[in-house]
Amino acid sequence: MKKTAKKIIDFKKNGKKITALTAYDYSSAKYFDRAGVDIILVGDSLAQVALGYGSTTEVTTEEMLVFTKAVSRGAENALVVADMPFMSYQISIEEAVKNAGRFIQAGAQAVKIEGASPYIIETITRITQSGIPVMGHLGFTPQYINTIGGHYVSGKNIQSTLELADMAQNLEKAGAFSVVLEMVPQESSNFITKKLTIPTIGIGGGKFCDGQILVSDDILGKYDNFCPKFARQYSSLKDIIFNVARAYCNDVEKGNFPSVAESFTLDNNEAQKLENYS
Repeated sequence: MKKTAKKIIDFKKNGKKITALTAYDYSSAKYFDRAGVDIILVGDSLAQVALGYGSTTEVTTEEMLVFTKAVSRGAENALVVADMPFMSYQISIEEAVKNAGRFIQAGAQAVKIEGASPYIIETITRITQSGIPVMGHLGFTPQYINTIGGHYVSGKNIQSTLELADMAQNLEKAGAFSVVLEMVPQESSNFITKKLTIPTIGIGGGKFCDGQILVSDDILGKYDNFCPKFARQYSSLKDIIFNVARAYCNDVEKGNFPSVAESFTLDNNEAQKLENYS
């Protein structure tokens, strides 16, 4: 049965840990969905891991929509959330609502927005009032990298933790159904999690969050340009992909591929005629 934003909230009430992964293509989404992942995020991290950009700020709305459509076709049960990319919701509230609607029309069931400034809070309020569920995102917010100036942990003291908690509560009041906490100490995440009735989803947020999310290329060991401290690598697909490609090249170069079994052949009579003709 298809998961909804309401069901994700109910998971917190029932004490069920929420599982989430990013996906950028149909087949990955299909397998994650079959594995029981609750939320599949079409993350703007695809800027780096799928498109080779230097940062998430480079991916466009049009590009994100293509990936959202692909992932949505593969996820039958998981809640599909689309990251709203840089400058898709910052220009005006009206444009933010319009762009959020485009992601829903592309197959997502919710969108994710970074930050909790007064403008962002008003934007989320308007989007949720339009019938579109919103996932918030606090702590390290990659789309603000140029103003933040680096990959820094948030909530490292009481004052900043209280500020994060206030922002999280404002997101809840605005109608957000969950909040991602990125690169936040686990004690601070625990404090924030207890303050909310909506779930927190940690990515470098420690074990006390209501759920966890990771970039799929990190857990699969596929993207090796950078691996964050909080990611756990469960496989090494980069080695598998390299070894398979190298084996294929060797077989072709040595004439071992394709074999007769992997080729189409004429029946003996037609083969003889062709040989005589030549």
